[in-house]
Amino acid sequence: MYERKIPLNLNCGLDLIGEVLYGKWKIRLLWFINEGNKRPSELQRKIPDASRRVLNMQLKELEKHELVSRKVYAVVPPKVEYSLTDFGKTLIPVISLMGEWGDKNEERLRNVITK
Repeated sequence: MYERKIPLNLNCGLDLIGEVLYGKWKIRLLWFINEGNKRPSELQRKIPDASRRVLNMQLKELEKHELVSRKVYAVVPPKVEYSLTDFGKTLIPVISLMGEWGDKNEERLRNVITK
């Protein structure tokens, strides 16, 4: 079993949201699931730079944190779909605002990131 080397620090809201959203693809996964892309293969097509393994791990973490729910259909081959929980839907306006901020500051952000 995995044991954390650094203990969790959950003293404020920023610590909590960082723990839940930490992961390169989690914000995108939440956004794309909200847009209606629910199957793992659809999400993989939307985020081709991410490996299937990493996407699955991050989807499991989002499910563990009750932001997405996973439904498995009893068909052959197995069919899996993800959807946002009511709790997960509360993050969409926050993600939208972050995206707008990124769009407004795109040039400046590109410059500081590529220095």
